[in-house]
Amino acid sequence: MGDRSERSSARRKRRTTISGDAAGAHAKRGGAGETLSGQLKEKEQRHETPANKHKNHNDAGHDSFSCHKLQESLLSSNSGYSNYRGILNWCVVMLVLSNARLVLENLIKYGILVDPIQIISLFLKDPYSWPAPCLIIVSNVFIMAALYIERKLSVGTVSECTGTFLHCINLAALLFVPAGTVLSVSSMTPVGGVVALGVFTVLFLKLYSYRDVNKWCREIRRAKARTLSRSHSCPSVHKANGTTGYTHVSYPGNLTHRDIYYFIFVPTLCYELNFPRSPRIRKRFLLRRLLEMLFLMQLMIGLIQQWMVPTIQNSMKPFQDMDLSRIVERLLKLAVPNHFIWLIFFYWYFHSSMNFVAELLQFGDREFYRDWWNSETIPYFWSNWNIPVHKWCLRHFYKPMLVKGVNKLAAQLAVFFMSAFFHEYLVSVPLKMFRLWAFLGMMAQIPLAYFVGRFLRGNYGNAAVWMSLIIGQPIAVLMYFHDYYVLHYGNTAEGVAA
Repeated sequence: MGDRSERSSARRKRRTTISGDAAGAHAKRGGAGETLSGQLKEKEQRHETPANKHKNHNDAGHDSFSCHKLQESLLSSNSGYSNYRGILNWCVVMLVLSNARLVLENLIKYGILVDPIQIISLFLKDPYSWPAPCLIIVSNVFIMAALYIERKLSVGTVSECTGTFLHCINLAALLFVPAGTVLSVSSMTPVGGVVALGVFTVLFLKLYSYRDVNKWCREIRRAKARTLSRSHSCPSVHKANGTTGYTHVSYPGNLTHRDIYYFIFVPTLCYELNFPRSPRIRKRFLLRRLLEMLFLMQLMIGLIQQWMVPTIQNSMKPFQDMDLSRIVERLLKLAVPNHFIWLIFFYWYFHSSMNFVAELLQFGDREFYRDWWNSETIPYFWSNWNIPVHKWCLRHFYKPMLVKGVNKLAAQLAVFFMSAFFHEYLVSVPLKMFRLWAFLGMMAQIPLAYFVGRFLRGNYGNAAVWMSLIIGQPIAVLMYFHDYYVLHYGNTAEGVAA
């Protein structure tokens, strides 16, 4: 038994030794094979040609030497490319060069026409007679009338019907008294008349809003007769723009001289009991706006004297001869300076001047305009280029008409009609002639808005809006100047021609 077990264990040891030796030999052969294959691969890589490389890469699915792929041209609409900064810079350079040529041509042809003394004569005929400033000072009478009517209404001394009647008389006087003064006073210049009537028009819109908001406050006070609560129809933000330092007032605590004159001077047409206020006056911001106002004002006056006036004067003969081709040529020649001056005026008034006044009075709402330059429809332009007027029309004219049951189309037409009336009012009365060119120009926006909205989209609509701005205004300017020239200098011109 013992011998048999010893023989079995010896046999197992020999099997283990043999299998281990075989595995080691196989491992050695495998290692040698791997080494050999690695050396062969290195040789192949050293001696591999570009053609073989390209073939191997194609076989692996990675074509690193390909120089073409499926793609669109950059200027195609499907390319998704939008970085045209270089082209925009090129347009600016071409614009500067072309206008520099026009400036040089103008100086060579007419010389320097800018005259500071003539600027003063635009506002004053007689240095001892200042009708426009005196008329603006008189406007305080209408402001005080609106305040004291509201005070009487707040305590119930005057009924709502009587108060409404008195407000109507005051608002009507705001339009008719200055118009009558401008038409009757011979020393009133057209420019002075435009400034005075512009001030009274703004006052009309402001006092109309003042009357409406106080009326809404009285209605809510009657509805909540138990307590005097702040009117929710006169919204304000409690801590917006640093208003924590200001006391919020409630009706009728707002009926003070300080409150109404603050509203008169802030750059808005819509009254509120509590306006959003900025925390402090930024002196650097204020100084920048002031310098912009002074520089741009001088630039506009210089461009009008040097560029626009000679062009308009040279346009009279084609109008008298009814030479259509020359009229069109003069119209296009006038379009460039007119549009350039209009853009400067927009920046001067809606950005520099309004921000200057708002910063000085710490008025927090600085949204005086939106991106009207991206307008693809006419209504979008009119609702975004002058936000104070748009807010007033929406709050005090358009929405009340809808509440009374007027349909949207009729309400929109009424807004355009009112805008056309004020445009004509601010032009015809100072010129002391009634031709309705501004009124017709505004009413022509209605069919133009329909055409652009119906048939033009995207960039085509935006181009149509720009064309209406560039071409439409010079037509009105030429029409009014021609009629004014014929009315005041027609007999002189005929005598000289004879």
